[in-house]
Amino acid sequence: MNKIELTARQQQIIDIVQKKTPIIGDQIAEQLGLPKPTIRSDLSLLVMTQYLSAKPKVGYFPGERLTAKEPLRTALVNMKVKDIQSVPVVINENATLHEAVVALFLEDVGTLFVINKEGRLSGILSRKDLLKMTLGNQDLSEVPVCMLMTRAVQIIAVTPEDHVVEAAQKMINYEVDSLPVIRTWNQEDGYEVVGRITKTTITKLVVQIAVE
Repeated sequence: MNKIELTARQQQIIDIVQKKTPIIGDQIAEQLGLPKPTIRSDLSLLVMTQYLSAKPKVGYFPGERLTAKEPLRTALVNMKVKDIQSVPVVINENATLHEAVVALFLEDVGTLFVINKEGRLSGILSRKDLLKMTLGNQDLSEVPVCMLMTRAVQIIAVTPEDHVVEAAQKMINYEVDSLPVIRTWNQEDGYEVVGRITKTTITKLVVQIAVE
């Protein structure tokens, strides 16, 4: 189907139908605060282009253009972090920033998860953090990772049972590229890192589902 540019009012009509299906034309017009004759041409166009479907004496339903998107939406909504998480790349908090740089490039990741001697999450170190230090022309050979990392108390994380959509929303809200996946969320016992989830992982998932 060719892409059709919808007006703001037509998009509003689609949103109303998706939320209130089935719904009759009079009810749609009422929610828009308009007389029904005003939206008659919009309804006809949306039915003709298969954004909406209509049944006499019943009302309007989402059409084929919209229902075709449901498998993708359903798959994403139901997917959990544990289904797509990858192996976390960790480094000891006593390691030097030089070692951290080497680990980032060898593992080809943007973030390292810093752990203490008990193996619990103590911080996060990103490429951006290391770049800031490098631009300051400081010697990285002896500076410990713990001096530059973001501390655990400030870390945004997810659990394996969280939904992928929740993880994506956190990345957007906090403007981060990846999140640690933790099994224990307990300040006293510490956080056990069991995986990671990134924007790249989620993007690949969307593309994979879309082309299947």
